[in-house]
Amino acid sequence: MTALVERRTSSVAGWSRRLAWFSAVLFAVAGAAHRFGLLETVPFLWTLAIVGTLASMALVFAGTSFPRIWNFGDGGARDAAIGVAVASVVLSPFLFSGYCVFAYPQLHDVSTDPSDPPLLTLAAQQRRPGMNAITGIDGETAALQLEHYPEIVGRRYDLPLERAEDIVNSLVEAHGWTAAAASSRSEGDDPDIGVITREFIARSPILAFPADVAIRLIEEDGSTYVDMRSSSRYGRHDFGENARRIAGFLAEMDTQVALQAGVAAPDAPEQ
Repeated sequence: MTALVERRTSSVAGWSRRLAWFSAVLFAVAGAAHRFGLLETVPFLWTLAIVGTLASMALVFAGTSFPRIWNFGDGGARDAAIGVAVASVVLSPFLFSGYCVFAYPQLHDVSTDPSDPPLLTLAAQQRRPGMNAITGIDGETAALQLEHYPEIVGRRYDLPLERAEDIVNSLVEAHGWTAAAASSRSEGDDPDIGVITREFIARSPILAFPADVAIRLIEEDGSTYVDMRSSSRYGRHDFGENARRIAGFLAEMDTQVALQAGVAAPDAPEQ
């Protein structure tokens, strides 16, 4: 009578599946908690480090189990495959961030006017140890921005200050940015020039990393010039987020100004 040989199951493959699922759940829970303000950014960053470590271990365990599964017929192929699939999904944002490190310049403070950026007065007061300090934009950083983001420049609109401010307010509300301070209004030596600077807190689309945004409106001879500044609170590299935020906002403002100009235009005379 032939003896039945019990098939061994790879415990390493099982651990690959467990670690992968745990890293995915931890990522989802921590990401949701951070997005809704239940978890501060620094603990969230440490949690992301743990998530990346666990997902990487899941891949290592899966890779370790595959030779025994293939050569000796051990069970656990399904566990190892699940571990690889789930860990790969979890690690995809980390891989994308790694790509962005090389694809975008190392900047965390971007402005349409690097030589005289809009002031982030309240943000500078609220920055704590561990956050990026609010400083001026030096010449080297300005040159790096100009090289990679030549399109990040201010806009002049043929609108009075009040109408331009209304458009800014509507776009800020649509983006869900939080007002960090009331409008600061100042007058220059020329009585025909007025300046409004407003500060907001914006967050990245998915993981809600915070950034401080300043929008400066300068009225002169009936037109309004708009400058913007976006500064990340954490990290020396913004992965291009600040430039995208400014470019997108100003593009939307261009559209709104054009639509208002079209609505305000008088009807063409009948032939």
